[in-house]
Amino acid sequence: MTDGQTLVLASGSPRRLALLEQIGVVPDHLAPSDVDETPAEGESPHALAQRLARMKADDAYERARADKEVGTAYILAADTVVAVGRRVLPKAESLSDAEECLDLLSGRGHRVYTGVTLISPRGKLRQKTVETRVRFKRLSRQETEAYLASGEWKGKAGGYAIQGIAAAFVAKLVGSYSNVVGLPLFETAALLTGEGYPVLGGWTPGTRETSAAPTEIASKDAAG
Repeated sequence: MTDGQTLVLASGSPRRLALLEQIGVVPDHLAPSDVDETPAEGESPHALAQRLARMKADDAYERARADKEVGTAYILAADTVVAVGRRVLPKAESLSDAEECLDLLSGRGHRVYTGVTLISPRGKLRQKTVETRVRFKRLSRQETEAYLASGEWKGKAGGYAIQGIAAAFVAKLVGSYSNVVGLPLFETAALLTGEGYPVLGGWTPGTRETSAAPTEIASKDAAG
């Protein structure tokens, strides 16, 4: 907690936690949400990222309000979508998923969208969707097979993690790097600061080292 302000991150992603910590923000609670991420018919990747972030924020907001130990808090949610044109790539859960993604990304450009939603303690909603353009080199069969063997693709949107080995595949990037990792830091900090969350409070030497690890808020089903 920073200066008496409680922050709930609607995610259990280690990447998003690490990104927030990079700018001195440590959530007090986590509320990972298991929303249906299936795109609606005709829905654009941009709209999908924004909608899913809003759904995650709404879910975390309800859970926080129902938890007596949390109550009123800032709710921060995000969702990242990787797309080639209007085609949304899956979060790779199998070798075949990852291989299909890499074959599609090889030698061409794609876009990464992250929707960010913030609900203030007063219930005010603010949203931002950030786009980054990425181009991969043409991958050899050996490179693809080696990356698949690394296992870094597991659970990653588009079948790759730019902060890992796949950085060697990126020939060009236009926009926010942290957006591709999973959370656009400039825009997130601006949203938090704009609603009064003391981002700068975490910049004092030693603050991050003394902050308690965030606790997870029970799901509505578990709580009920």
